[in-house]
Order: sequence, then C-alpha cells, then structure tokens
Amino acid sequence: MATENEIGIVICLGSSCFSRGNRRVKERIDQYLKENGLVQKVPFRGSRCFDNCSRGPVVRIGNEMYYGVNEKNIVDILDKHFKH
Repeated sequence: MATENEIGIVICLGSSCFSRGNRRVKERIDQYLKENGLVQKVPFRGSRCFDNCSRGPVVRIGNEMYYGVNEKNIVDILDKHFKH
C-alpha cells in the first residue's frame, strides 16, 4: 500500500462517465478526503477522457484504473489505497 503522498486521484469528467455517475463519485471522493484529513496530502483532479467510455465511470488512483465506479464502491477503493 502506497502512502498518500505517492499517489493521486484522477477522475474522468468526460460526458459519458459524468452522465453515468462520476459527478456523484467526485462528490464522494471530496467527502472522503475531507473526512480522512487527506485534502492537502492527496492530489485530486479531473481529466477529460480515459478512452474507456463503455467501461465507465472511470477513476485512476496512482497507476491503477478502476472501471464501473459508483458512489458506493469508491469508498472501498479509496480505503485500499489510503487506510493504514
């Protein structure tokens, strides 16, 4: 497991992923980072498209891509990377 300073989060904000729920995923990631004191430690930004529209919503954490992400499973994904 990497430390929070070694990896960042990139969320796809392309129209397909965004319409499939990445707006809610973004809100949940923001909430998670605040709740866990990670806002200043973990870079979090949006990206236009990862060219995996059929597999979206898509989020990349470090070098790992996650497909079919939603506001429920994103917490487990974030815990995998940031819970110590």
